[in-house]
Amino acid sequence: MADVVTKSKPGGKRGAVNVDIQHSSSPSPSVWQGFGRKVRLLLPYVWPKGTSSLQGLVMLCVGLLAAERLVNVLVPIYSKNIVNELSAGGPWTSLVSTVCIYTLLKFLQGGGAGTSGFISNLRQFMWIKVQQFTSRGVQVRLFSHLHGLSLRWHLERHTGDVLRSIDRGTSSINNLLSYILFSILPTICDIIIAIIYFVSYFSVWFGLVVFTCMVLYLTCTILITEWRTKYRREMNNQDNSAKSRAVDSLLNFETVKYYNAENYEVRCFEEAIFKYQWCEWKNSASLALLNQTQNIIIGSGLLAGSLLCAYMVSHGQFQVGDYVLFGTYIIQLYTPLNWFGTYYRLIQSAFVDMENMMSLLAEHREVEDADDAQDLQLTAGQVEFQRVCFSYVPGTEVLQDVSFTLEAGQTVALVGPSGSGKSSILRLLFRFYDPQGGCIRVDGQDISRVRQSSLRSYIGVVPQDTVLFNDTIGNNIRYSRATASDEEVQRAATAADIHARILELPQGYDTEVGERGLKLSGGEKQRVAIARTILKEPQIILLDEATSSLDTQTERNIQASLAEVCTNRTTIVVAHRLSTIVGADQILVLHRGQIAERGRHHELLEQRGLYAAMWRKQQKGFDTPTEKRTGNFTEDT
Repeated sequence: MADVVTKSKPGGKRGAVNVDIQHSSSPSPSVWQGFGRKVRLLLPYVWPKGTSSLQGLVMLCVGLLAAERLVNVLVPIYSKNIVNELSAGGPWTSLVSTVCIYTLLKFLQGGGAGTSGFISNLRQFMWIKVQQFTSRGVQVRLFSHLHGLSLRWHLERHTGDVLRSIDRGTSSINNLLSYILFSILPTICDIIIAIIYFVSYFSVWFGLVVFTCMVLYLTCTILITEWRTKYRREMNNQDNSAKSRAVDSLLNFETVKYYNAENYEVRCFEEAIFKYQWCEWKNSASLALLNQTQNIIIGSGLLAGSLLCAYMVSHGQFQVGDYVLFGTYIIQLYTPLNWFGTYYRLIQSAFVDMENMMSLLAEHREVEDADDAQDLQLTAGQVEFQRVCFSYVPGTEVLQDVSFTLEAGQTVALVGPSGSGKSSILRLLFRFYDPQGGCIRVDGQDISRVRQSSLRSYIGVVPQDTVLFNDTIGNNIRYSRATASDEEVQRAATAADIHARILELPQGYDTEVGERGLKLSGGEKQRVAIARTILKEPQIILLDEATSSLDTQTERNIQASLAEVCTNRTTIVVAHRLSTIVGADQILVLHRGQIAERGRHHELLEQRGLYAAMWRKQQKGFDTPTEKRTGNFTEDT
């Protein structure tokens, strides 16, 4: 039986064209390593707790499996009886009864392997709901886990790699249980039943022939398949690289065109095709070797058993029907046994496909709620940083001993050169990360001891780089509060000075913004983000260069709207243009991760320090208008 090979689209990584495959000197681990952990992952989804209807379906499927085993034994016996009655010239009424029973058994069994009979089809139909329950549970758990991972992991991930791992992993789980429960285990049961039957009905020699053939077949299948596993891993690695590379290239299509790099991208893709095809050839060649070995073992066993049975018939020890019984039974047994090799290889491939998904599930959540975490009880909105130290990379501190207190309803502005740690303060307050030292409190409560969801429900963020969902403008604004009415959405858009612009569009608020909001300009996207935050009505507002993508007139309009929105709300503003924060209650000047100066605008000017120098520079027009709006870690690393 030819193996079922899952083919993936070719792909590769960036680099010079080279078809050589680099092999690791260390041996590949067996896919059966961690078998217990993989089974523990699947078991809760096989037996659906609390769902009696699905549990009943599982028990019914097990009962149908047992019925199939019984039918597989009876079919050869009635085939023998028909031949013997025909040879002996038995009565017609007895022959009709025997033929009808045989036909009924074949209808229940199907094509001899139990793969298309009434019982098998009924079992597959009953199993659909259980399989859907398993698939849904695993996918939801994985999706929830990925959303629970830290910002650090999401910034370092390769989206194409992750998506491909999820696709392969969930697909493998859908098939894995069916292979094990309805193919491997029944085949093993059939082998044991056959050996017992041949020994008891024929002789011990027939049982020995079947046993020897089965042992050799299974041993060779397992050993060669284990050896072939490394080629499957190579194909998966090439597939992951291809998806990651392709997604990265397509998402940055503008950059490709800016630098006239289309031919370079094509060469990289051609290199990936060569690499994938080389892995595919090795996988196919080793598969051909395995299939030929299996055929030799099966043919040898069939020849030995047939010759022995024919010898017994020729010497009068057996009837002709016994030869038919042996031939029918052994062929019926070899058919699922041949599939056993295929299903074993598919199970191994499924385990290999699950490895990346299991790695995703094993990813540690850098920021987790404490076991005794409680909801944040927000009373006023006071924010306090007490001797906070933080670093993205050990040994390189971004914040050093930062302390300040922001009273409820006040506005504090964070200014300073790029890399001074301004955006890191916002990320720490939002609990994208936990500080390595010190403490952050909101209304006297340590935010590391409260639930993240409750903390974030009180905080609204307008980031530097706004990324929108591929949905309508109205739904993107409504994302901060899904229950908001159309009138509330429009009021928020008006406050963000984008309502009039939306009405100019042919479909108004139903206009699709495209993937990541690419159909909108930078300023329009930022105003949508501001409207989204206004609609949320948070008690604490974080503005990370919230007007950096706006023209001067629109910026003035937005500043007025933000000033109204931030009234009586605790606000932290990160700004490069100092003219936008002159009215802040407190200005913190950060330099190399420390607070170098603090005070109000006029107080800092009087100090004639870093802030005063920055102010004079901007007033003279020497400030670079495109200064640092790069996102991610650029500003703080």
